[in-house]
Amino acid sequence: ARGLRHGRIAAKRRQARLVMSRILLAALALMLVVQRSAAAVEVQRVVSPGGIEAWLVEEHTVPIVSLRFVFRGGSALDPDGKEGLAELASGLLNEGAGEMDALAFQKALDDSVVRMGFKAGIDKFGGSLATLTETGDVAYHLLAMALNEPRFDVDALERVRAQVIAGLERAARDGNEVARQQWYVTAFAGHPYARPPGGTIAGVEAITRDDLLAFVRDRFGRDALIIGVAGDISAQDLGRMLDLVFADLPGEARPGDIPETSPGAGGMVLVERLPQPQSALLMGQVGLKRTDPRYYTAYVMNHIFGGGGFSSRLNMEVREKRGLAYGIFSYLVPLDHAASFMIGTATQNARVSETLGVVRDEVTRLHDEGVSEEELTDAKTYLTGSFPLRLDSNGEIASILVGMQVAELGIDYLDRRNGLIEAVTREDIAALAAELLDPDGFAVVVVGEPEGIDATSQ
Repeated sequence: ARGLRHGRIAAKRRQARLVMSRILLAALALMLVVQRSAAAVEVQRVVSPGGIEAWLVEEHTVPIVSLRFVFRGGSALDPDGKEGLAELASGLLNEGAGEMDALAFQKALDDSVVRMGFKAGIDKFGGSLATLTETGDVAYHLLAMALNEPRFDVDALERVRAQVIAGLERAARDGNEVARQQWYVTAFAGHPYARPPGGTIAGVEAITRDDLLAFVRDRFGRDALIIGVAGDISAQDLGRMLDLVFADLPGEARPGDIPETSPGAGGMVLVERLPQPQSALLMGQVGLKRTDPRYYTAYVMNHIFGGGGFSSRLNMEVREKRGLAYGIFSYLVPLDHAASFMIGTATQNARVSETLGVVRDEVTRLHDEGVSEEELTDAKTYLTGSFPLRLDSNGEIASILVGMQVAELGIDYLDRRNGLIEAVTREDIAALAAELLDPDGFAVVVVGEPEGIDATSQ
């Protein structure tokens, strides 16, 4: 009984330390927001003694360092029959490494006020680290262990596997998640992008410890690595940190084969029956890749059309004027090997057909008429004026630095970005909308119990 009581006390103390660490990091991040608001952001290219490159923004006002990194190659490379491998690995890398089991590893993170996490995307596998400067050496050592010496102990594997499966079971009852998965299956049939990013229950159940070890060995190559860092660290200290964390990784990742493609099934309407009072609606067609020179035109156009929140055309026509949905949005999806332009919402089962008709009418109006000068001016003002707010934390800046490298935007992108948006004209948008948008060319997925929908597939 005494041992159980001591165990409970220790657990409460660990929980208290974790809460305090989060409060401390949040408070310091808030200080950074206030103090950075008018500061210029200078990006440095740093190459470690071992030849590992990272982009850095130094910020010495607050003693926090944030690291973001990705390896090229995500869930689209999961082996057949092992769908969910990247997702499962992302949940296990901080569940024990080296000599530390899961409990010891998590305690080391909590004791040193370190946040560490991993995330599997379709094209990338990413990681993040946030640490106080004074505990940086411990944090970097723990991250190096997680990447180079993950344990994948049986108890941790089975616990995280159960969590992933529970998440997949919840997703199967979520209309929006089902719509997203069905859209990818339909639009990218026969392509790796058709695989559910989070995996399948059968795939997750089939994954072994050897599969996870092979995942780390094959995917975590230095040639596939992209790094961004922001915070209280010098270029010289960053160079040492990069070698400590990443130098022992394999020089080359095992190459993956993802062919180029584009979303298909244009004009198809798929209905997936799911008992719920509202139907989720997701529709998409071909978009623009991030490297396309017209991307900024598409970016501004999308803001006006459906990406600009309450001021967007879709929101005004669908929500404000007709009350068809609580929210509606459009967005660009520039994947590595395909690009899509998406529209999503949810509405009452009895009003799905009406909602779809309004959306198609708005696509037609944008295709035929473009945008007004007032809409363009307002969009530019918002997109350029709000951008500095995205630089309000070290973590956000580090993430942007990674994105800049992934998309090959150039190290001076932060200086050029607003100018690229200001350069967009009404004529640019009109030409792109006329070429890109096809009101009848969307692949449409409806999940729920919609009424009055002429489905081409059930």
